[in-house]
Amino acid sequence: MIKLGVNSVLFSGLDFATAARLTKLCGYDGIEVSAIAGMCEHLVLDKWQEQAQEIRKIASDNGLGLLSMEVASLDEARLEKAFAAGKGIGIPLVNVGPGGKSNEPGAIEQSVATLTARAALAGKYGVTLCCKAHVGSAIFNTPTTLQAMKAIAHPSFGVDMDPSHIWRAGEEPADALKQVVSRVKHIHIRDCKGKGPSPGEARDQACGRGEIDLMRYFRTLVEARYDGPVCLEVIGAGNYSLEQKMAVAAESYGYMNACLKNLGAR
Repeated sequence: MIKLGVNSVLFSGLDFATAARLTKLCGYDGIEVSAIAGMCEHLVLDKWQEQAQEIRKIASDNGLGLLSMEVASLDEARLEKAFAAGKGIGIPLVNVGPGGKSNEPGAIEQSVATLTARAALAGKYGVTLCCKAHVGSAIFNTPTTLQAMKAIAHPSFGVDMDPSHIWRAGEEPADALKQVVSRVKHIHIRDCKGKGPSPGEARDQACGRGEIDLMRYFRTLVEARYDGPVCLEVIGAGNYSLEQKMAVAAESYGYMNACLKNLGAR
């Protein structure tokens, strides 16, 4: 079954216990733990052992699965801590960006080499490294994603398919998904108004508020029998009140849950 979750970055400025409580109140199945340096560190990788028991307990007390972790960085030392934390806490997927710059000579080759090495490291800890196409990065659209998929055969590597980045790359996300879904192990999701380059105001990233045909995107996921996490990732809500953050999460859950119920997937 597709599991719906929230990346705790939406609740930056609040502690993890509050983020988990609000996530559960909105109806979600699980949570993605943010470990993004400089943005939101609900999991501080330098002292993950001290937090492990508390994070597990908070998730359990709220009936939430620990679906994934977002680190963003490709730094080897930082990612090794993330992989160790994933194994120790019970978080199976670690999400990163591809690094590099779009259309820069040699950038995608460097990104592929780095991701291959990091996937091998993830495999040693029994977790999976996922990377998504990202606006402005070496891997930024479907052709570059396919290039990476062809080059990285390691079983501990998966695609994190974020429709908002594909939309801003000028593509139709549902059509793009069909091409990469065989390697998709995680979904970051949000809506988007306009073609960016930013995803817009946090409130407009709520699923159903923007221009992306997310119903068709979910239909494609269901038809492909995808059964992994779909985690709402909303950025730019740092100054929002608790109520505003919860509104974005609740509105998105209602939209996604309705889509999946309509498709017979919940």
